[in-house]
Amino acid sequence: MSADTTAGPATGATSFVFPRHEQTFPTLTRHEIERMRRFGELRSYTHGEALFETGKPGPGMFVVLSGHVTITQRDGLGRVTPVIDQGPGQFLAEIGQLSDRVALVDGHAEGDVETLLIVPEKLRALLVAEADLGERIMRALILRRVNLIQGGVGGPVLIGPASLGDMARLQNFLARNGQPHHLVDPATDKDAADIVARCAPSRDDLPLVVCPDGTVLCNPTETELAMAMGMIGNHAQNKLYDVAVVGSGPAGLATAVYAASEGLSVAVFDARSYGGQAGASARIENYLGFPTGISGQALAGRAFSQAQKFGAEMLIPVAITSLDCAHRNGAFELATECGQELRARSIVVASGARYRRPEIENLAAFEGRGVWYWASPIEARLCADQDVVLVGGGNSAGQAAVFLSGHARKVYLVIRGGGLGASMSRYLIDRIEAAPNIELMFNTEVVAVEGVDGSLERVRWRSRFAPDDVHSFDIRNMFLFVGADPATGWLAGCGVTLDRGGFVVTGAQSEQNQGRPVPPLETSVPGVFAVGDVRSGSVKRVGGAIGEGAQVVAALHGYLADAMKPAL
Repeated sequence: MSADTTAGPATGATSFVFPRHEQTFPTLTRHEIERMRRFGELRSYTHGEALFETGKPGPGMFVVLSGHVTITQRDGLGRVTPVIDQGPGQFLAEIGQLSDRVALVDGHAEGDVETLLIVPEKLRALLVAEADLGERIMRALILRRVNLIQGGVGGPVLIGPASLGDMARLQNFLARNGQPHHLVDPATDKDAADIVARCAPSRDDLPLVVCPDGTVLCNPTETELAMAMGMIGNHAQNKLYDVAVVGSGPAGLATAVYAASEGLSVAVFDARSYGGQAGASARIENYLGFPTGISGQALAGRAFSQAQKFGAEMLIPVAITSLDCAHRNGAFELATECGQELRARSIVVASGARYRRPEIENLAAFEGRGVWYWASPIEARLCADQDVVLVGGGNSAGQAAVFLSGHARKVYLVIRGGGLGASMSRYLIDRIEAAPNIELMFNTEVVAVEGVDGSLERVRWRSRFAPDDVHSFDIRNMFLFVGADPATGWLAGCGVTLDRGGFVVTGAQSEQNQGRPVPPLETSVPGVFAVGDVRSGSVKRVGGAIGEGAQVVAALHGYLADAMKPAL
């Protein structure tokens, strides 16, 4: 994800409208360009020569010194669309340029072009060293990615009916990772219909994903899609990092930002997307500093960009399967799902928790096909003018209920207990009680789900006071917010102590295992720390997780300093 859709009016058949134009496409002054020269090198291009190409790693940020560069969008269906034209004083880049990702669009020289090329490492140095100029550039890089996402420019083409559950699954994965993409329905698009006829002999093959290089994937897994799209940044397998952060929820992202900004080399891993469970929150209204609220995705996206600005390597989606704490040659070893091993001097466990699945027969058959564990705009569109069931009584359930009530005809909020006061913030309770299309169902539980061809059609429920009296809803979408279990399976056998619930024990609770005072966030294994929801005794709040992510960096510095001291 690398090149840019920048500056000036678009040429050709299609015109893209860019909001906040002056901030998105600033023109650099001669003095500003001179300040940037020490970070770059001159590169010249002849007419028609490519500066960057869709699907190939982008070399860095280009500052146009003379001539013009034409930006076009090319999708896997062979369609080329003019996007924008850039001239002297303008720069070609977006947020992907901070981390060696592939280009989302094509850039070709229009006539002879002279540029200043700033490679990703030097670009990060520029953003930090030139504070005022760096702020303008960083804002532009972020806004450009937003424009790409909102305009459906670049990225893969998803082919299939919008109502298809796996379409929503892949959409959600791409959206949660900040990846531009667009949808095409084969019922209304002949080119898409032709591809379906050639590549998808059965309905189970849908949706198809057509990558910019023309590769066609049949209903891929998230990992298969990530690999095909080059979403996972380059990393040196033999590199020794100062800190490896496992999990990129609020706690992990905070650790990455503070550790990288203080000069530590940081690698961040997550099996699915950045933001964790908080990233799926429609709106967080009680987080300090955001009186009008902020979506979990927006909050996580800002932190994700910030971590990259300071040089943290974001290896997402990469699943960690095990941790070896033998500490050979002064390093811990992490094994990934794809068979690689990575080394770090210290480890921060920030893997959070996984959505809890109620013990309902056949539930897994409908996951992603009517059964959801988050409520984003993608799922909300599927629920337009329908009745939905939402199970849960905590803050996440309350936020989802309020959000869905603006889209669904009716929201049945199923709560196992007899009230909400003990588990939900008062402002959410007031909002739920004020919503005319939210019906509260206390002391109730879902006991069965039914459907046809993998699509949910009916939900059965009963009162806890009348267990033999089973009722049903004709429902196509059910949302589950019934808590979460700690994601600590990858720690098996490494020596890190867990409590009865599987959460990581830290601080004073670990002292008996080491015979020494233990920093509050360190585990039973020296050099391994835990923050956020995965930690035993944490407050399970976004603000608390971010605070722990910042707090642990001081302990990391202390541990690394001691580890580097020569033995007496």
